[in-house]
Amino acid sequence: MSVQTLEVTEDEAEVRLDRWFRRRFPELNHGRLEKLLRTGQVRIDGKRAKSGDRVSPGQMIRVPPLPAATDPADKPWAQPRARPEDEATLRAAVIYRDEDVIAINKPAGLAVQGGTGTDRHVDAALDALRFDAAERPRLVHRLDKDTSGVLLLARNVGAAAKLAEAFRDKSARKIYWAIVVGQPKPRQGRIDLAIAKLPGPAGERMVPDEDEGKKAATYYRVVNQAGGKASWLALLPVTGRTHQLRVHCAAVGTPILGDGKYGAAAAHLEGIPQTRKLQLHARSIALPHPRGGMLEVTAPLPPHIKENFAFFGFDEHEGRDPFAELDL
Repeated sequence: MSVQTLEVTEDEAEVRLDRWFRRRFPELNHGRLEKLLRTGQVRIDGKRAKSGDRVSPGQMIRVPPLPAATDPADKPWAQPRARPEDEATLRAAVIYRDEDVIAINKPAGLAVQGGTGTDRHVDAALDALRFDAAERPRLVHRLDKDTSGVLLLARNVGAAAKLAEAFRDKSARKIYWAIVVGQPKPRQGRIDLAIAKLPGPAGERMVPDEDEGKKAATYYRVVNQAGGKASWLALLPVTGRTHQLRVHCAAVGTPILGDGKYGAAAAHLEGIPQTRKLQLHARSIALPHPRGGMLEVTAPLPPHIKENFAFFGFDEHEGRDPFAELDL
């Protein structure tokens, strides 16, 4: 393996450097990484780095040739043990698989990665999705814990690099479906609203901030509506900021149904079957396949959103190709 210079993607924003290596190179253990850092072989934008440094999108990380882990004491990163029921859930959630890519329909309520107080997550159960591959699948992007839908995994390091590139250069076209409270005006358009991170005692949250925030843009279209009470939106994010769709929908006065974090009391409707569950679903994704051509995957609606579609009289077949005319 030769020296590589890899760019940090938007989906890797604010990740610790040691976690970045853990995702990209799971065969590299912590002791080896610390040695590479001490000797200056790993650098961020040409500068020496520490394992706790936070990386930012666009930064370039120098990765030296990585030795094979032949010493029995030189174990790879320890992965937390997943619950058997979580492994079974992930296997049942597979909606596409080939030699390079796996796509799952991530259930709402299951985090993609661990963190403080989060021990149940997709990352911990990825060994259950090895199937016949020699390598453990790798995460190449993320979804919020409470968002359901298409989540792609790379089955080898080559596929991971190419998929990450597609997300980085915005070749990936992601369409989300949401049920929102009220109806946006106009019925279709583009929301350009910068977003910043605001820490707080109840955990960090994202807020609109045109002065200090990072650029964020979302196309939206009303597919159907239930009077003035609720609307079914198709959403196409141009950027990939944390909680972007939730912040943008709330900012234009139509919070996503069930999103108490950003919509407060206005996000809940009396008499609705699933008013406390976030009604946001990563419906489809289209991007270049690592071996050529296009990969297109669509995720069926989860039960809690399907129930509300039936309640409002929405027909999911109406939502095909809502942004066909956009050349992004």
